[in-house]
Amino acid sequence: MRILIHGTNFYPEKIGIGKYTGEMAVWLSSRGHEVRVVAAPPYYPEWRVSDGCFRGWRREEIRKETDKGRGGSLLVYRCPLWVPSKPSGLKRILHLVSFALSSAPVMWWQIIWRPTVVIVIEPPLFCAPQAWLTARLARGRAWLHIQDFEVDAAFGLGMLKAIWLKRWVSLVEGFLMRRFDRVSTISPAMMHGLIKKGVSRNDIFLLPNWVNTDEIFPLERQSEYRDELGIDRDVCVALYSGNMGEKQGLEVLLEAACLAASAKEIRIQFVLCGDGATKARLQEAFGKLPNVLWLSLQPANRLNELLNLADVHMLPQRADVADLVMPSKLTGMLASGRPILATAHSGTQVAQIVEGRGMVVQPGNAKALWAALKKLADSPEDRVRFGDAARTYAEEFLGLDVTMSLFEDELSRLSARY
Repeated sequence: MRILIHGTNFYPEKIGIGKYTGEMAVWLSSRGHEVRVVAAPPYYPEWRVSDGCFRGWRREEIRKETDKGRGGSLLVYRCPLWVPSKPSGLKRILHLVSFALSSAPVMWWQIIWRPTVVIVIEPPLFCAPQAWLTARLARGRAWLHIQDFEVDAAFGLGMLKAIWLKRWVSLVEGFLMRRFDRVSTISPAMMHGLIKKGVSRNDIFLLPNWVNTDEIFPLERQSEYRDELGIDRDVCVALYSGNMGEKQGLEVLLEAACLAASAKEIRIQFVLCGDGATKARLQEAFGKLPNVLWLSLQPANRLNELLNLADVHMLPQRADVADLVMPSKLTGMLASGRPILATAHSGTQVAQIVEGRGMVVQPGNAKALWAALKKLADSPEDRVRFGDAARTYAEEFLGLDVTMSLFEDELSRLSARY
């Protein structure tokens, strides 16, 4: 197949949507498909274009060996975009619009290549019209893959507030979604959200985020990070690793750290690793806590060492985005074989996955979060039991080859109508 992928975020971004889109493209290329990608230069989660990256239009070829030894190569067209230093609601919209405008001519130029399938990754929804048009003019098939319900999340988080705007944007969003031949998303709860937006059940496909269980796995020894950070071996490490943005609600985690500090609890060390739009604000408010270590994003080749630093993985999430997003970091947490402590309402997709593989408390409740963490810290047996269950779940349901093979089969069925 000739597969054209369109989305803002892409390799070599280390976390989030860019990581998954990059792995998708490389895997499909390694299977012998011709793959092209139209994306922005890497900028996430730091919200700045990486040093040394050309900020205009550029074509590049990526060659990457997979873990199975298969070589993959693909063409990537980089298109410039405006990246605000302090993203807000309006600035985020202008940021996404800038990429949609700069990438539109490149997408339309691909029509002469005659792609079999055009896959657009949401967010941003702004790219959906040109991806759909490219597919139709090339007489190919159009596939929309939704990582986040960005419209619902923006209003849920208060980034956008006008009711009339929400109604208008929701109508446009539903209209666009129903135009695609396939609409996929990453969790059953989000699939239900698609049905509520009017997408036919027959056009919906479940494409969960995956994890390479050969690269992320439980270590039989202590992580190298423990010695590097000077953390005693009998101290319980509560690790958060990933984007530091509005959706994560990291305040509740740091409020729990405040409770631990007030209780003079020295057996638990909080480690926050990553970057994002709210990091500077959080460090200003909580940066003096003695039981919190702040780390920047770590090299990708040390991800397994980092995840194995955790005795407990922390997964905070704001209640107003429940089932609108599925944290991409969750797959690596599960594969590392460590228990997870999440904030989520009962019945949400996150709660259903974490239950039996960790503990779940109500969002925004720092006291409950601290009590649950203390309980896990006091019970190594429970941590082992939950961690083993998490690893088993990752191996059975989230493996890269298993997930992508099902995706490839559905692409083949769709392209048979080409």
